[in-house]
Amino acid sequence: MTQDELKQAVAQAAADYVSEHAPAGSIIGVGTGSTANFFIDALAGIKSKYRGAVASSEATRKRLEGHGIAVFDLNDVDQIPVYVDGADEIDNALNMIKGGGGALTREKIVAAVSDTFVCIADGSKLVETMGNFPLPVEVIPMSSAYVARELAKLGGTPVIRAGFVTDNGNLILDVKGLRITDPKGLEAQINQITGVVTNGLFALRPANVLLLGTADGVRTIG
Repeated sequence: MTQDELKQAVAQAAADYVSEHAPAGSIIGVGTGSTANFFIDALAGIKSKYRGAVASSEATRKRLEGHGIAVFDLNDVDQIPVYVDGADEIDNALNMIKGGGGALTREKIVAAVSDTFVCIADGSKLVETMGNFPLPVEVIPMSSAYVARELAKLGGTPVIRAGFVTDNGNLILDVKGLRITDPKGLEAQINQITGVVTNGLFALRPANVLLLGTADGVRTIG
């Protein structure tokens, strides 16, 4: 199977999971990225069952609306039973690196509100130790040089993502060369650096369920 076929398979599995676990009339959390886009396409097939969705990015909002799915502001939503999103890396404890698409802050906020976080990924994203994928860190623009110096002290090599501004008007530093053996500790440590909005480690609030696309079918972990 091609990578896109694996993504389509896990996206459909996620739509089936939502249909089974999210009550009719509820609002679904939807992430950002290529795998999440396949999920949005699959969600369109069951959209009549739900009131709509909360989007983690402007790109996701536009794709949802393109399918006729109502998009709600998170401030107007009390509960999200299921949030579905991809990952750039995920370990066996379901800690993740996210933010390759630059939506990490909004993704983290939606995940915090959600009862169940379902990660959808192809088999290449499952790793023993995270860090091969550069860790995104969203920063206030005036702090970028200072934060980069602080991140370098942690052993990584931070690089500003060229020509990119987040939906929140901020910059992203991609930190290369990390070997992340304590995801929860590192997530908290980086978030304490002045000028950091948040970082792409999802360990303090990891996924609850991983739907992993493999050549032998979709595996459910968690």
